[in-house]
Amino acid sequence: MSTSLPEIRRKIERRERISPADALLLWREASEQEMRTLATQVRARFHPPASCTYLLMRIINTTNVCVAQCDYCAFYTLPGQAGGYVLTEQQIFAKLDELLALGGDLAGFNGGFNPNLTIDHYCNLVRAIRARYGDRIELYAFTIAEFMYLADHASLSYAATAQRLKQAGVRWITGGGSEILTEDFRRRHSKFKYTVTQFFEAQAAIVAAGLRTTATMVIGFDETIEERIEHLDRTRRFQDEVGGQESFLCWNFKPWSTPLGAQLHNIEITTAEYLRHLALSRIYLDNIPRIRTSVLTQNERALEGLLYGADDFDLPIEDEVTQKAGATISLNFDRILNVARSLGFEPTYRTVALNRSATIL
Repeated sequence: MSTSLPEIRRKIERRERISPADALLLWREASEQEMRTLATQVRARFHPPASCTYLLMRIINTTNVCVAQCDYCAFYTLPGQAGGYVLTEQQIFAKLDELLALGGDLAGFNGGFNPNLTIDHYCNLVRAIRARYGDRIELYAFTIAEFMYLADHASLSYAATAQRLKQAGVRWITGGGSEILTEDFRRRHSKFKYTVTQFFEAQAAIVAAGLRTTATMVIGFDETIEERIEHLDRTRRFQDEVGGQESFLCWNFKPWSTPLGAQLHNIEITTAEYLRHLALSRIYLDNIPRIRTSVLTQNERALEGLLYGADDFDLPIEDEVTQKAGATISLNFDRILNVARSLGFEPTYRTVALNRSATIL
């Protein structure tokens, strides 16, 4: 059935769901102002107009040894190659101490597929962190992709793996490792990763175990707009059927020092394209309350995402994976927060830890 921009606009005003075909038409034909207006309308269903929230967090890359060999990664080292590392507990504690000193309360753990590390290694690490810090720090303990590898490596079901990690003190497993959730994209760029079907099977097991999770997306590779919409549609359907995705974070591919980046001449998508996609995501994902914009990959311009439907953002202090591919990080938090204020929003710290004792400096 054919549609038009006025019909889509009326759908959104009536709080009706748009279709993939509607999303494609919006992308191709809606003006920038119309995208902003429609995304802001959907945002207002969940959040007061002038409010936004933020996190101060650190992504700790516990190891750089990985066998996935994704062509968009500048970070990994294969087993046995020079430069491979596994952080010790004391090194991780030092990073967490610094995070607390800066006023943050959330640490994300990323590390890829290291065949030398068992599920016991990670469970013991989480127990040690809980013993030392209690509930002063929360952990985005692993990504779904790493969770799947741990399950496979341990010959455990996703359900059993989720229970093992939960018993060790894990509360969150994020949607990281999704990139673009189409089978064609994964065959092109990450053939040693798991399929899209397996990804959602794992996320369903995570939710069933009572763990918290998120949705993520990375754009700016060689994906088509149709693939982007397929990713959004799969995410929305999962939320309808299973639930549990507490937020959606989109960031853009940083190409530097990556094999794929060399093929694409190290050209990044523009901020304008990123913001347009953020608006489309807010409109399409009508069942996920929180849309997050990426300061890590867009720096201060990410705050413009608040005008395109986003309501939340990170202030990151480290992410080695993205930094190696060209991301830059600023610790001038006041300057970044003032950008949000200059756009008409009052940022409020979003506490994640259950017993956060530190305050923003």
